[in-house]
Amino acid sequence: MDYGKTLNLLQTDFPMRGNLPQAEPNMQKHWAETNIYEQVKNKRKGKPKFILHDGPPYANGDIHIGHALNKVLKDIVVRFKSLQGFDAPFVPGWDTHGLPIEQAIANSGRADRKKMSALDFRKLCAEYALEWVEKQKGQFQRLAVRGDWDSPYITLNPKYEAQQIRLFGEMVNKGYIYKGLKPVYWSPSSESALAEAEIEYREKTSPSIYVAFEVRDGKGKLPADAAVVIWTTTPWTLPANLGISVHPDFDYVLVEADGRKFVVAEGLLESVAKEVGWEETKIIDRMKGTALEYVLCKHPFYDRDSLVMTGEHVTLEAGTGCVHTAPGHGEEDFAIGQKYNIGVLSPIDDQGHFTSEAPGFEGQFYDSANKAITEKLKQSGHLLHLGFIKHQYAHDWRTKKPVIFRATEQWFASIDAFREAMLEEIKNVEWTPNWGEIRLHNMIADRGDWCISRQRVWGVPIPIFYCRQCNEPLVNESTIGHVAAMFETEGSNAWFSRSEAELLPTGTACGKCGHGEFRKETDIMDVWFDSGSSHMAVLDTREDLRSPADMYLEGSDQYRGWFNSSLITSVAVKGHAPYKAVLSHGFTLDGEGRKMSKSLGNVVDPLKVCNTLGADILRLWVSSVDYQQDVRLSDGILQQTAEVYRKIRNTLRFFLGNLSGFDPKNDRFAPEQLSELDRYALIRLERLKDRVLKAYERYEFHTVYQAVHHFLAVEMSAFYLDIMKDRLYADATRDPLRKQTQYVMYESLVTITQLISPVLPHTADEVWKYIPGVEEPSVQLTVYSPVNEKVFDEKLEKKWEKLIDVRDEVLKALEEARKGKIIGNSLSAHVHLYPSVETAELLRQFDDLPKLFIVSDVTVHDSNDETPEGATVLKGLAVRVDVADGEKCERCWIVTPETGTNEKHPTLCNRCAEVVEQLS
Repeated sequence: MDYGKTLNLLQTDFPMRGNLPQAEPNMQKHWAETNIYEQVKNKRKGKPKFILHDGPPYANGDIHIGHALNKVLKDIVVRFKSLQGFDAPFVPGWDTHGLPIEQAIANSGRADRKKMSALDFRKLCAEYALEWVEKQKGQFQRLAVRGDWDSPYITLNPKYEAQQIRLFGEMVNKGYIYKGLKPVYWSPSSESALAEAEIEYREKTSPSIYVAFEVRDGKGKLPADAAVVIWTTTPWTLPANLGISVHPDFDYVLVEADGRKFVVAEGLLESVAKEVGWEETKIIDRMKGTALEYVLCKHPFYDRDSLVMTGEHVTLEAGTGCVHTAPGHGEEDFAIGQKYNIGVLSPIDDQGHFTSEAPGFEGQFYDSANKAITEKLKQSGHLLHLGFIKHQYAHDWRTKKPVIFRATEQWFASIDAFREAMLEEIKNVEWTPNWGEIRLHNMIADRGDWCISRQRVWGVPIPIFYCRQCNEPLVNESTIGHVAAMFETEGSNAWFSRSEAELLPTGTACGKCGHGEFRKETDIMDVWFDSGSSHMAVLDTREDLRSPADMYLEGSDQYRGWFNSSLITSVAVKGHAPYKAVLSHGFTLDGEGRKMSKSLGNVVDPLKVCNTLGADILRLWVSSVDYQQDVRLSDGILQQTAEVYRKIRNTLRFFLGNLSGFDPKNDRFAPEQLSELDRYALIRLERLKDRVLKAYERYEFHTVYQAVHHFLAVEMSAFYLDIMKDRLYADATRDPLRKQTQYVMYESLVTITQLISPVLPHTADEVWKYIPGVEEPSVQLTVYSPVNEKVFDEKLEKKWEKLIDVRDEVLKALEEARKGKIIGNSLSAHVHLYPSVETAELLRQFDDLPKLFIVSDVTVHDSNDETPEGATVLKGLAVRVDVADGEKCERCWIVTPETGTNEKHPTLCNRCAEVVEQLS
């Protein structure tokens, strides 16, 4: 007789191999056909809401691994909240205006911007953006991000643009919007002003020059033959110089060097002398910075004065302590220039070339002019030293080209009136990680007014008109309401297709001169104003959402971006933050901690990962990392993740394969009906559930990953299931003990499938289809049951923890015996234990130690017995391994003297013979 066929072997159609690249698209097709998003939404209707508001990615290019990290994190949160019982809709969005799309159209060769109308160019931009919205939509869906993909929000949609205009109007009404001449970040490569959020810092080599400004009027403090020494790394700003700033409290010295007299800060004299090459310096006079106030110096190459002023912004960190001041090219320069009323000069045009206000350099590109300016200084004897330095310098984050500070007339949002309100609101937000609060607090506390105007075409126009008679700006509730209503039906293209008369209410007249003809503003809004309006344009307008959102979740760069702009606009018009909680994540690096770049060949393409390993592997990686820091990813890391996935899948398959004959409705047990080991396994399951649900609550997904992996690989596979294999395979199908173990496995299977569902949605739904007795067609429609604390028994847990420690020691001794050729399979062993008194007392509480150690026989010797020679001594326990007496049962492989005593089944032990007879 083939006794192998009488064993209860694995029976399941659940495949061992996931074949995720092929299986996942089929699963997603099924979700789409059954509209799982709407099913979940309807199931949770009327429940408390949890709103995670999607920060809109930019509709330009395929998604990268940073997109994948972000969207998967969001999806894990939303799926978890849904399984908690919340109504957790997810409305994805896209940012669709701005320079990159303009550049893409220009670089594509499809259009010459300068030869076509703004309206035609905008139509090309819109088509391009919407094409990428559709492509990225499919790519995000491939990652199994569940959401309302049929009704996303898009910033170019007319209703969105209309709400943005209304928000702008409310800020105007509250007096927060103004036009002014101020230095702003200006990108010559983009020909536009930039916000601070659009700046990135890159290494740049710049000239480092020391320049002498000769004294014209020393005010009795400095002799006529003295010169004030300044230091700058931007020689091109010297044509705009109108002053020199010194610190009022610093000590300054008049020194004689190289036959000339110079003024520098005393604290920097040594470094200046070394840099300039002064071999000997003699201090002639010493004075405070306040004494130098209103001294007049001569501009080094123009016939105009340079006023000495005092300012707290001057430091002794570098330079000379005398700061070259060009109010048209720096924030601090502008501020002190306003204080002393010296004017503003910015002789640079939109493309970065000098204008006629910089005689001698007109038409030269500012950066190229550094050489000519330095040469002019050298010829006139004003250049004391020329060197070069490498430093971090502001660049346009889109074009990657350097930017400059340039004073131009721009529209600004003033935040001073509600800055304190924003700082108070920041305190009320829950921050993960908690340093996010300090980071955004400092940014808001220190930031200046927000430059919201851009000199571009592709964006939402600034809805302001100018009187053609007196040039007075026109913007009020009536004009805003009229423009918003028109945008709501026609979109912002109406600004370009309609005349001023059509865009304004009938009978509109200038409030200053009464004139009735106007011209339109040509600037558009900063794209951060677009996305920063989403709380009003999306959360306030959709029935399935609400404001404020429960969470904003983005990369840590958004503290200066979306978190920042959204907070400003929301507090400005609503008085509160747009979010209750903010969670931020780090950036993705390669396996060696380097930034990913195509040139290094270390870029990981998320779509390629989906097509080779599967989206669930990528999602499992996301859950495995501490995303609050920068995270690493490489092919090797993905292979390790795939191995963990395989172990998870195989353990779930083992559960499924051992449930044949189990009836979920009738084969249920109260804790007191179970064996101690089964009770212990259920306790550990509830402990896992408690830990995982709390980790999800804290958004610590790496803890979820570690806990589930450890439970399945160690507590289940290496312990409980290892021990129970004999019971599951060899006991009678209806044996009560076997049914108890099946019950534990069933509970574990259902619980773990639910727990992993937010991370591994494809696998969880696939497993769910094979679980007998479940009511819902998808695990996504279920709700977590509360942790059953009634099963907890700390006394029992401690007891089994000690027993597991003993088991670990015995397994080590068995391994040594295997290496020593004493035994082969562990079932051929007879284990002799020589325990301490405490351990002996523990072991005698169990009558089935051979099952625990997976051996054929165990003898627990008296604690007073002498430890025999050759025994393995481990942690207070001596173990001797002998070959078990008897014959090996052909069916269960246990060695026992009973084998051979049954005449009908001479190769079986009594237990197996009895089971086989029952089967017969």
